Amino acid sequence: MSLLASLRARLARRHPSLLRQRPREALPIELGQRRIYVVPTTFGIGFGAMLIVMLLGALNYNNNAALLLTCLLGAACAQSMYGAFRALHGLRLEAIRAGYAEAGQMLRVELRFTAPRRAHAGLCLHVDATRHDFSIAADTALSLPINLHTGRRGWLDLPALKLESTWPFGLFRAWSWLRPDGRVLVYPAREAAGPPPLGSGAESMPAPRSHELGEDYAGLRAYQPGDSPRRIAWKASARNATLLLRLHEPPDAQALWHLRWNALRGLDSETRIMRLARWVDEAQRGGQRWQLDLPAQSLGPDAGSAHYHACMSALALLP
Repeated sequence: MSLLASLRARLARRHPSLLRQRPREALPIELGQRRIYVVPTTFGIGFGAMLIVMLLGALNYNNNAALLLTCLLGAACAQSMYGAFRALHGLRLEAIRAGYAEAGQMLRVELRFTAPRRAHAGLCLHVDATRHDFSIAADTALSLPINLHTGRRGWLDLPALKLESTWPFGLFRAWSWLRPDGRVLVYPAREAAGPPPLGSGAESMPAPRSHELGEDYAGLRAYQPGDSPRRIAWKASARNATLLLRLHEPPDAQALWHLRWNALRGLDSETRIMRLARWVDEAQRGGQRWQLDLPAQSLGPDAGSAHYHACMSALALLP
């Protein structure tokens, strides 16, 4: 057994928490004293060496003023160690909120920290070699946005988060690891370019009709996020000072985009997924109704933001 392996085994026996990877934890996560580690920084080691030299010189020359200064600086050094510890102690990670991203894009995630007892200054969060500096006042909450790299579609486990602080004087570094138990779904990347749905597995689809007032007209309703701008009734919206959408009778079968997995037999699975993702995005952007037929399930026919996310989630989870 090598010297390094022997030292590691001895540390594992005497201090298992130093080498054992912390398991994933459910939210909220609070930083307590048993999970915060404090070590001197490079500047702190040099400062300590200087104090030793000052102490030896003061004792050698019996200089009370130099001895008093050395003691004051030593007290400041001890306070710096305690301050770095308190900068992390009691901080809570309350919630994590993730957005949507396709494979290869950056995924925006918001971390919600709270300080239930006191303020926390000089904090630094390390995520995937990226540094985020922040502070939080007492009895407040802070949403910290971070970006995660997405390599492929499917579930992405949240990475380990390293919190540290060198507050107040930079003499000591206190750090702790957070491993939240959570994951986010990464959508498949869309095909950059390719044939339209017509002739590649969709039903015959004419260009969207422009509905004049009175033609298949069924009323108005309030605008909702994800609705097509083509359906906005601008004149009625101006009169009512709010966005309103025209409601029409259900479109006939000719307006349905039928996106079939089995219609793309000449392509490999990943290319099929990327092409279907592009078609779903085009249908959503164009305000069309569509049905997505996959090997194990069929979604729709429907339209709107909820149907879009359901289809993209199903494509992301395909084997």
